[in-house]
Amino acid sequence: MQDNLAAESEAQRRTIRFIVGVGIAVFAAAYFNWSLAFVAPVFTAKFLIEKPSLNSQTVYELVIALVVTMFLGMMLTGGITQYPLILMLLVGLMMLWGYYLFTDPKWNLFASILLIAVLLLPFMAISNPSISFVLAKGLSFSGIMAILVFALVHILIPEHNRDFKGYAQPQISDQQRWHAAFRAMILAFPVVCFFYVFQITSALLTMIFIAILSLQITGEKSIKLSAFLVFSNAIGGVLATIMFSILTVVPNLIFYTLVTCYMAAVMGNKIYTIPAKAPVYVTAFSTFLVLVGNTVSSTGGDIDSNTWVRILQLVMVGLYMIVASFYLETRDWKFLRNQHV
Repeated sequence: MQDNLAAESEAQRRTIRFIVGVGIAVFAAAYFNWSLAFVAPVFTAKFLIEKPSLNSQTVYELVIALVVTMFLGMMLTGGITQYPLILMLLVGLMMLWGYYLFTDPKWNLFASILLIAVLLLPFMAISNPSISFVLAKGLSFSGIMAILVFALVHILIPEHNRDFKGYAQPQISDQQRWHAAFRAMILAFPVVCFFYVFQITSALLTMIFIAILSLQITGEKSIKLSAFLVFSNAIGGVLATIMFSILTVVPNLIFYTLVTCYMAAVMGNKIYTIPAKAPVYVTAFSTFLVLVGNTVSSTGGDIDSNTWVRILQLVMVGLYMIVASFYLETRDWKFLRNQHV
């Protein structure tokens, strides 16, 4: 009985921390609206869910990620975009490294930021090399803002058990991690190349979603996992549509923040009290934050004009995931069989 009460109390504490953290990040991102500000609430939510305690390893991991991001931004201003084959080779290698690191709980945060930076900065640098450094600063500032909010809410609402015993070891072997990384590359890299070649900036969000979600469908039941991702993203899309409708009537920053906090309360309660279904709610809420934050920051208040464009991109992601998963699952390639040996 006492254990149940303690678990319920801890879930409530984490939910409140989640609400406050997301609310602060959303308000700051919408108010200051720096370059790539909408990423800050997404990072904040990710940190709070995946990093239950504040420790030096989390800060160290983030600092390295920000340094690598800034270095990448400066490197892309040096003219490497004039050599597309070399650029795509480097992008592919860094994506592969990011996918490999993503399966290690110790470096999951670093890999998430790395993948976004590797996908976004070179793409934008092709048409305007100088903008890559601006975006790198924006992405880094979003990371700094997220870790500051993360630290603040942990100081205000600390964990009962603050002892950090280190991150868990990867659940699969190094060989399986590399197989998963290569399979994710098979799914994502053709899409990335297509977007780079044709410079489809209007659907950049689609490319990033596909690339990041590809690693999650590298198992044997990839079609079912793809359907799960489509379902989760659909929930996020519905929530975003509701938010867009509300903001069209009441386009107010405080109201926007409060409604987002309410969404965070509903989702946070589900995440912390129903662990078995937590991935559904985590994915749905991340999708909600990306769709709403990206649209609000890019339209300057004209929310309705890009609403259905964002939703359509989400549908494209889901369709590609299902088709690509079906194709891989029906292949009798030795490489794919070896992944599970």
